[in-house]
Amino acid sequence: MSDLIARDRRFLWHPYTQMLTAPPPLPIVRGEGVYLYTEDGRRVLDGISSWWVNIHGHSHPKLNEALARQAQELEHVVFAGCTHRPAVELAERLVEILPTGLTRIFYSDDGSTAVEVALKMAFQYWRNRGHPERQVFVALHHAYHGDTFGAMSVSEASVFTAPFAPLLFPVRRAHAPYCYRCPLGLTRPDCRIACLGDLERVLREEEGRVAAVIVEPMLQGAGGMIVWPVEFLIGVRELCDRFGTLLIADEVLTGFGRTGRMFACEHAGIRPDILCLSKAITGGYLPLGVTATTEDVYAAFLSEDRRRTFFHGHSYTANPLACAVALASLELFRVEGTLDRIAALERLLRARLEPMRAFPHVGDVRVIGGVGIVELVQEKRTKAAEGYLDRVGPMLAAEFLRRGLLLRPLGNVLYFMPPYVITDSEAEWALDQIAEVLAVWRWPSA
Repeated sequence: MSDLIARDRRFLWHPYTQMLTAPPPLPIVRGEGVYLYTEDGRRVLDGISSWWVNIHGHSHPKLNEALARQAQELEHVVFAGCTHRPAVELAERLVEILPTGLTRIFYSDDGSTAVEVALKMAFQYWRNRGHPERQVFVALHHAYHGDTFGAMSVSEASVFTAPFAPLLFPVRRAHAPYCYRCPLGLTRPDCRIACLGDLERVLREEEGRVAAVIVEPMLQGAGGMIVWPVEFLIGVRELCDRFGTLLIADEVLTGFGRTGRMFACEHAGIRPDILCLSKAITGGYLPLGVTATTEDVYAAFLSEDRRRTFFHGHSYTANPLACAVALASLELFRVEGTLDRIAALERLLRARLEPMRAFPHVGDVRVIGGVGIVELVQEKRTKAAEGYLDRVGPMLAAEFLRRGLLLRPLGNVLYFMPPYVITDSEAEWALDQIAEVLAVWRWPSA
């Protein structure tokens, strides 16, 4: 056992890990580009962008430089009553590139808190506007929005949230456009997005009481890597407008190019009232959350009455180091043609993954932007699988790691989400490994 693993096992408790049965963690000592290097000298391709955060590759010289330079100037200062250049410049830059009309930036420290901010912001918005009856949140099935209590409440009830169910607030839920497992038993494109009718039904039943609808636009992440038809997102915005409620777009995963556009809402040409960002915002370097909103929402908190203040904040709000790296990351999008690279990666993923539909246990293949998804099933006719706790996930992860590829399947849903800097040859190698394993994969017996 390596020195790092031994010391880790003595003191640490890892996230989303059953510490009794999990294999030893990878002892990583450095990273460069798409590769991670272990204590014993192995090189592993990071096929999940280190939990979806790394986009420009590990230890990028420009991001390293921005971090070091900012550390020499200002490492942190309280953001209640103070401001600083990196926070102002990042807000200015974000407003330039966000969907038009999102003009106010509230900083926090990660994706869950960006969502928590959005929920509290929407709730208090209606109270400040004189409509305290608007307290209901509407979310979608298969949603995942984070691990804090508000974020868990609007997430799908699951193994993630079950232990805390008595502590969560009630939420109305509507169908998501999970086309492979259509809740209405229909098929694309003949379905005409009939699943959207369920959201309309809920909004009609709760008319006048809804604070906000919250969605993960175009790609629902931890709930199964579900890719949407763009018409569904267009319809969600139209329904929110018709019923006069706010729309929250959780782009913690999808923001900064993951779906092929800078922001997933751009696919539908819509603007949410509140938009949440984190993960890739700093290129995988430092925690930072953003909740962006409109002048209308912001204005509802302006008052001589201090009780209308938005009482939310974090010790590390708008950390200058994180803001400086986020600015450098946005500059890399400009100078390195990052969105063009994602488009090329998407074409490669489609070309290589589509033929895998013929493999015995591949039920569905989905691709959007820089994300390739293969949903595995025990039997194609019944689409049987056991979701997040399906044993195939850890078994596949171990086999890919043996080959030098870091993947972390969501149970029976295998996905490949590398940093955008991956070359065609590196991506081809990783896809070769996926094809070789899945071509001969046999479902484990009970």
